[in-house]
Amino acid sequence: MDFNWLRTFVTAADTANFRRAAELLFLSQPTVTVHIKLLEKEIGAVLFVREGRSIVLTEEGRRYLVHARKILDAFNDGVADLQSYQQGFTSTLTIAISPLIADTILPYVLKSFITKHPHVEISIKIIESIDIEVAVLAEEVDIGLSCLPGSDPKVRCHSLYQETLVLVAPHDGFDSERAHPLDAEEVLQSSTLLTHNHPGYWEELCQIIKARFPRIKMMKVSQVHITKRFIVEGLGVSVLPISTVRRELLEGRLMEIDCPDITLPEAQTFALMKYEHSIQKEFLQFLANYRI
Repeated sequence: MDFNWLRTFVTAADTANFRRAAELLFLSQPTVTVHIKLLEKEIGAVLFVREGRSIVLTEEGRRYLVHARKILDAFNDGVADLQSYQQGFTSTLTIAISPLIADTILPYVLKSFITKHPHVEISIKIIESIDIEVAVLAEEVDIGLSCLPGSDPKVRCHSLYQETLVLVAPHDGFDSERAHPLDAEEVLQSSTLLTHNHPGYWEELCQIIKARFPRIKMMKVSQVHITKRFIVEGLGVSVLPISTVRRELLEGRLMEIDCPDITLPEAQTFALMKYEHSIQKEFLQFLANYRI
């Protein structure tokens, strides 16, 4: 059996149109028809019937489509693995990373790891922290970097590091020598607090702040990069991990406000794994040596 017949069959099934399948596969329409006829002869079943200008899978065609996809996936995976080996990669590592981590520490850590371990082929999946443990359990990824700890006993959870939270506001335009220190209480009572941009600490922190300032206005904003944009535009203030706002503080787009009367929790980052094989251990050891 020719794998080209299978590709043609799957593409035709997806498009329900021989002409469109021919365009996607860069084949002539008669060639597509020949491929389907040869495959039908090989397996001894009719795969399509015509309905007007469209083609429709027969019952046999629908059943065989499931197996055809599996055969093609196995073939493509084998080719990809062989190509990786020929390119010098001897190990693969698929990492799930929350958007917040991907936007802060990932570029530096990944560059350093690849430089030190050029034999490892890295794949990155950006997944929300709440979904990373599911991906680890399903073995869709080898390791997950999450803002939330694991809860399933089959998942190995390692605390990587903790970092300070800071209250940030839009810059007032004054330099540090001329500006009057902003009072955290005044800022919180007069501004909208942008919350829930981190999955780990906001439920606790909201309770702490509401107990102190019952009339405070809050707005949920689920992404850190949107939160920072809103702050710069004067839409509110927020409490964020220092690593997420370090650049904006240095560039003067945001300013940190001391809040000695409020005990801020710490943000944490965790590594989640189902197995601790050599490559996972290697990456985990590398992360353990990283400092924010």
